[in-house]
Amino acid sequence: MIKKILPYLCTTMKGIKNIIFDLGGVIININYQLTYKAFEDLGVKDFTSLYNQFTVSSLFGDLEIGKIGKADFLEAMLQHTPAGTTHQQITDAWNAMLLDFPLRNLQILQQLRQHYNLYLLSNTNIIHLEAFNKILQDSRGIPSLAAFFDKAYYSHEIGLRKPEKEAYQFVLDENGLEPAETLFIDDTLPNVEGAKVTGIQTIHLLPPKKLSDIFR
Repeated sequence: MIKKILPYLCTTMKGIKNIIFDLGGVIININYQLTYKAFEDLGVKDFTSLYNQFTVSSLFGDLEIGKIGKADFLEAMLQHTPAGTTHQQITDAWNAMLLDFPLRNLQILQQLRQHYNLYLLSNTNIIHLEAFNKILQDSRGIPSLAAFFDKAYYSHEIGLRKPEKEAYQFVLDENGLEPAETLFIDDTLPNVEGAKVTGIQTIHLLPPKKLSDIFR
């Protein structure tokens, strides 16, 4: 069972039956700077104009809502890299931001699932999905994040991205969830504000705060 919920969260958790989690920066550690540097090292100039934590170009946006697939994305990125760059080099650079799954985060999910309905709502893409599931398999022997949730929702599969209110509403509607009974946790403020529009309760997990600072 959950050993303790921090006192300041007692009011927040009152009446909550469902928790929707963001992935990057909440469950898995990420470092955007590593991807920025990896692409710069490949010779991509001003990569952050194409992608950063808060804004994405049409190419990356299309990847994140499944409008284009892995092969088309990699081919398009070749236009931004020097001649001779391989698909694997682009894939490795794109995945460089993905770090590790802290054991405590996974334990918290296991404990919370005994008391709440748990869902994942992540702005991600097929390349990252394959990569972070491999990290989970290699480090923890668990083949998929789906093992920790009633259902996992990925932007490239549902065709919707946070902070669009439709993304949150999709999860609510498909599972018959009441917004007032649902808590959303994300490390990015626009995503938190987007959830509020639907009436969902929210926690902004502002770095360096971690999931273990909320649930102990």
